[in-house]
Amino acid sequence: MEVGTTSLPEKQELLYEGKAKLLYRTSDPELVWVEFKDDLTAFDGKKHATLEGKGAFNNQISAVLMGMLNQEGMRTHFVQLISEREQLVRHLKMVPLEVVVRNIVAGSLSRRTGIAEGTILEEPIVEFYYKSDELGDPLLCHQHITKVLRLATQEEIEELAQAGLAINRVLSHFFDQRGVTLVDFKLEFGRDSQGNLVLGDEITPDTCRLWDKATGTKMDKDRFRRDLGNVAEAYAEVLKRVGA
Repeated sequence: MEVGTTSLPEKQELLYEGKAKLLYRTSDPELVWVEFKDDLTAFDGKKHATLEGKGAFNNQISAVLMGMLNQEGMRTHFVQLISEREQLVRHLKMVPLEVVVRNIVAGSLSRRTGIAEGTILEEPIVEFYYKSDELGDPLLCHQHITKVLRLATQEEIEELAQAGLAINRVLSHFFDQRGVTLVDFKLEFGRDSQGNLVLGDEITPDTCRLWDKATGTKMDKDRFRRDLGNVAEAYAEVLKRVGA
């Protein structure tokens, strides 16, 4: 793991604690200090465990993937690694939508449609979910977003969808070269101080379905959701494959 060498802002008070991360204010109003936790949750927090080392795995995996996207000319919030479980990111005003890109039928898409898990989609699809823990992050159609909840305009929805598909093309190729199939994944976006749409949150086995290309072995949080075991080993293998 390579840690950034630029001078760090001062870490200040806790801004927010989520299921997987702690966010701290810094002496630079444009930057946020992120600490990844060892907590594992599923089913809107109904299933919970602590996995030693998970925070370090996810911090470093996300840093590699976000850094690679930065190099590909895509805007992400990632600035630099601070330590094995900490990183520095840009402050964003988050859009309250989860953007899910699917390449292969799995999880809730299989349950909703009755299509067998593992069925390859003719082309990637994009879904939007309302980011609300109280409501269980429900799936939304475009009119729910634009007309009912007024979370985004139709133009912003299109911008989010196109950004998700562009990231999917880059990530799918990256993982394919490393013997991993990117089944689906969740993205969260925000606006920076200039109003630019920027990828935030994380890209990790918590937010992606990753299957070994040769064997189909699950290498993501489904190992925890479905009680498959060897969760830490799967996360460690993903970190090894991405080359942190």
